[in-house]
Amino acid sequence: MTERSLKSRSSALVDGNNRAPARAMLRASGLKDDDFTKPLIGIANTWIEIGPCNYHLRELAEHVRAGIRAAGGTPLEFNTVSISDGITMGTDGMRASLISREVIADSIELVARGNLFDGLVVLVGCDKTIPGGIMALVRLNIPGLVLYGGSIAPGQFEGHSVTIQDVYEAVGAHARGKITDKQLKELECSACPGVGACGGQFTANTMALVCEFLGIAPMGASSIPATDKGKAKAGELAGKLAMDLLRKDLTPLKIITKTAIENAIAGVAATGGSTNSVLHLLAIAREAGIPLFIDDFDRISSRTPILADLKPGGRFVATDLYAAGGTPLVAKRMLEAGLLKGDAITVTGRSLAQEASAAKETPGQEVVRAKNNPLKSTGGLVILHGNLSPEGCVIKVAGNNTQTFRGPARVFDGEEAAFAAVNKSQIKAGDVVVIRYEGPRGGPGMREMLAVTAALVGAGLGDSVALLTDGRFSGATHGLMAGHVAPEAVVGGPIAALRDGDTIVFDIPKRNLSVELTDGEIRQRLATWKAPKPRFTSGVMAKYAYLVSSSSLGAVTSLPDSFSSGSVPRSSGRTL
Repeated sequence: MTERSLKSRSSALVDGNNRAPARAMLRASGLKDDDFTKPLIGIANTWIEIGPCNYHLRELAEHVRAGIRAAGGTPLEFNTVSISDGITMGTDGMRASLISREVIADSIELVARGNLFDGLVVLVGCDKTIPGGIMALVRLNIPGLVLYGGSIAPGQFEGHSVTIQDVYEAVGAHARGKITDKQLKELECSACPGVGACGGQFTANTMALVCEFLGIAPMGASSIPATDKGKAKAGELAGKLAMDLLRKDLTPLKIITKTAIENAIAGVAATGGSTNSVLHLLAIAREAGIPLFIDDFDRISSRTPILADLKPGGRFVATDLYAAGGTPLVAKRMLEAGLLKGDAITVTGRSLAQEASAAKETPGQEVVRAKNNPLKSTGGLVILHGNLSPEGCVIKVAGNNTQTFRGPARVFDGEEAAFAAVNKSQIKAGDVVVIRYEGPRGGPGMREMLAVTAALVGAGLGDSVALLTDGRFSGATHGLMAGHVAPEAVVGGPIAALRDGDTIVFDIPKRNLSVELTDGEIRQRLATWKAPKPRFTSGVMAKYAYLVSSSSLGAVTSLPDSFSSGSVPRSSGRTL
């Protein structure tokens, strides 16, 4: 391509006498004559002052800008939203988290389309910014990549490393009198020592690894910790890569293929990653027009051993993984074991196998196991079906060895009621906690349940109770916990028929989640069931509830099928 043709999009915005008004306004923002001759490269920044995950992205953006300029482009930075899961957890504000994924994707798409950018770098941090950024890149399909801000360093408390997971579990321990007010406060003040996303293989670090295994982020860049001096260099490289992608016309849909998505699923399974990856990869695949189904996760996870010993199921955090050799080492181990397809292309133009071959393993490291010495012979994700989850549900089995569980249901219509019961010591060993009306539509927004699951662990019940919900879990959740139960309660899924005392059975080997009721008994109960009134009847929450799909499809917002066929009804007849 010639430099002129690199501006095939932005030329319509800034070139020619008739575009003098646009240039006049851009000059007021600091652009000069020379800037208009170069490709316009957007920097989608998810910076926000609320929380450490994205707090440092303003500074990182400066290095990205420098890289774009050095490579011959004109950088134009803009911002979008972010919701901190760790801060909003356990409150009504958590309903906004998953919804923000759609808003992030929409807003990046809008700004990039509106300003006719030639390329794009997306800076991400907290959980939903990562899939939202990828979804936008896929929709736009202009040369671009993702750069993750990096993980936080672990805190230190009473002589050992801690993360935000420990604080949530300490809340349950404190409620049972196991730790003092002083200890809880000291832990609160030491768990998050600086900027960066939550430190275990929770959702942010899981999705950062997904970016690299998809090929949409340069291998190894994500695992560089937020405060490491190498992050600035990674930022500059990302800016240069955007221009390189533009020159090669290497677009996201040439990188994110079915093979790349299956590599990403395998990477999640091998590292004991977050169940939220199921939702996000289903959503990404839908945007890319790639057929992907919830049972594909079980198929791939079943053949993928857990090789990385990472929290919440293991011992180590993301900074330990970086010190051991980072995500390139994970990929190298997996390729050695035949668990990845190494010919998949990445944003560098090199294959996944070529990138992984450069991995440097630290002698004596214990974070990433050899292929013949896995933590578990199968991966961290399991998909269950049965009369309670006909469309499927997700369990993370990393760090959990329970294969079967049978117990009486303790049914709660919402997270707050369940949390109160845990805090009041009303849950006992052997119970199956059921939290419903927290699904994508019923929540709305499918809240994470870390406040409840961590409180159970802190109360000493983590190994002796089970939990199921049509909501979802934090990547920090561990124990026998089934999330994403679908269909959800608000649409009349079988979970809506449950009553206290019903016997619920988890059977991991048979991939089954069921209640000991006949199909006729479930139908009889649902015949008299009435859906609760929607929590929101206007605004973004109501709009989301109206448009969102089942969690088994990725909880994506979508238009009616009739829209794509060109026949748009005056009224869909759909109700909240």
